[in-house]
Amino acid sequence: MALFFLVAMYPAHAQEPRQVIQHFQDVLLETMKRATELGAAGRYKQLRPEVEKAFDLPRMIRLASGTAWAEAGADKQKALIDAFTHMSTSTYASQFHGYSGESFIIADVHDGPRNTRLVETKIVKSDGEKIPITYVLIAAENGDWRIGDVLLDNSISELSVRRSEYAAILRKDGVDALIKTLNEKAEGLMSAN
Repeated sequence: MALFFLVAMYPAHAQEPRQVIQHFQDVLLETMKRATELGAAGRYKQLRPEVEKAFDLPRMIRLASGTAWAEAGADKQKALIDAFTHMSTSTYASQFHGYSGESFIIADVHDGPRNTRLVETKIVKSDGEKIPITYVLIAAENGDWRIGDVLLDNSISELSVRRSEYAAILRKDGVDALIKTLNEKAEGLMSAN
């Protein structure tokens, strides 16, 4: 009985960065293979909980929205997180809309700057072309590793691109406009597929 309580008190060992990415890529691959059957809405439904589990979306939108985050207040911060999650999931659901023999490989895992771990991966297309993607993982206080940024071609920070894009919207029209823009972009991505 005492052993049961000890096990219940302590969560299972947190996944290492490689495991986080491997699981996420496995879900992406399965979604791609069932893309036609699932349709856009089904891909979204399948991917949303996985995107929320793999990515530190609240931290990402906080960083991407800069000083506007602190000025937004709790309700608008929640709306920003929801809109960013909606847009992020819609992006994956629209980009991974079919399967033609692609695969994912994890090439390397190593330490990154500021206590991060970098997981270097490649999408291998059916013609053999390899597209490099590096995931930047950050350890949460509870020991879980979550994706905090994605480097396309191992150099272009998705978070930096978003921060630049969002800064213009925030400067001109404020937080409500960014929330609206993110939701509209998400809906546009879903309707295109």
